[in-house]
Amino acid sequence: MTLLWLSRQLWRHRVKGLLVTLVVTVVLMLLAIQSLQPDRNRRPTAEKRTSHEDDRRAAATTDVRPIPEDPGKARPHTSTRGHPTESKRRRPPPLAFLKIHKTGSSTVQNLLFRLGEKEKAAFAFPYYTYQFAYPERFRSQFVDELPEGAAQFDILCSHMRLDLAQLRQVMPQNTVFFTLLRDPVRTFESVFSYFTATVPAFAQAKAAAAVARKSALSVFLESPESFWDPGEIRNGLAKNPMCFDLGLNSQGWNASWPEDLAQLEDAFQLVMIAEHFDESLVLLGALLGLDHEDLAYVRLNARSAGSVATLDEGTVGRLRSWNALDVLLYDFFLQLFWEKAELYGLDRLERDAALLREAAERLRQTCVARRGVPPGDLEDLLRPWQTDTATVVGYELRANLSQQQQGRCVRLTLPELQYHAHLYFLQYGRDMRSAPTH
Repeated sequence: MTLLWLSRQLWRHRVKGLLVTLVVTVVLMLLAIQSLQPDRNRRPTAEKRTSHEDDRRAAATTDVRPIPEDPGKARPHTSTRGHPTESKRRRPPPLAFLKIHKTGSSTVQNLLFRLGEKEKAAFAFPYYTYQFAYPERFRSQFVDELPEGAAQFDILCSHMRLDLAQLRQVMPQNTVFFTLLRDPVRTFESVFSYFTATVPAFAQAKAAAAVARKSALSVFLESPESFWDPGEIRNGLAKNPMCFDLGLNSQGWNASWPEDLAQLEDAFQLVMIAEHFDESLVLLGALLGLDHEDLAYVRLNARSAGSVATLDEGTVGRLRSWNALDVLLYDFFLQLFWEKAELYGLDRLERDAALLREAAERLRQTCVARRGVPPGDLEDLLRPWQTDTATVVGYELRANLSQQQQGRCVRLTLPELQYHAHLYFLQYGRDMRSAPTH
């Protein structure tokens, strides 16, 4: 049993022994000092692991070249106690981002990955693979160990199904909680497109559609109850997927819903809205003390135009009806979003969003030679994970980038799985563990 493990357990269970806490604190400080020694730059050899059937995404990171260094990026100065000291701006507080499926969350996650790598943050990563045992509810034991020399986790932004009480056991008390919602109709269409082959209800509809010679989505929406088994947890995304990821009852309205929404409102300092993405980032920047350059982005994990379904009015109506709780959730937080926007100042928000778009466009002009590139034309490092039923496009970088530009541009366009694996190796000096077989 290591001292780091002991200190983590004491923190989780809130053992209030002052003497023990002081001893553990001193030990952590000594370990932090030791972590500054030069031999921490050694990269141990880690064995190659194959992906598990339940997480085929791991294959996307196999045999990719190393991510180039970014020698020009700012690094926080470090004091003798191992903690960053004040430089040009304050260090952001601890962050927990609930990454909800198909809302644009991969773009936000990339921003947080870049920020965390720049700040040498301690990431709360899943113990296995890229997700916190999804679709099970989040539990603190799903998180890997606190990295050597760190006193706390700074950023958590991997996929999970939310359990607030368990999440608060992992992250510090001053953590900023935020998430991103998207119009429920477009969210469900995207969820269906990505996971047609893996969500049982969708797969059954796809089989029926082959016989009927219709689209799988239209067949599903004609009689969704005939395909959907609420007792099958892998069907969680098949109805009200945003509610499911937020840990709410996604199967139907019940008396606890008003209280559950109120708890989410209290827990999340910001709920971003995908249809107002730049304005959402401005509010996030104000919350975290980030500038426009920190928030510059390109949209990641986007599908090709041919993978996006055209929806007529009848289909839109059926989608809203089937996902009525997601509609309620979205409308509730959309109203709260505009209340926060008004407090910020609508004119000010519009000006700052325009400045953010300008900063993002400058970065794209520097980095991107071609967007919407099909996966077959992309090198392994920049190729997004592909599903059986959707084509995910990526970016081709400009040639003749300087070393500093290349480091920054690769990170800007790096798909989720590759960046996740890169940061995990930097933090722990080993490859991610494969999911256990059953």
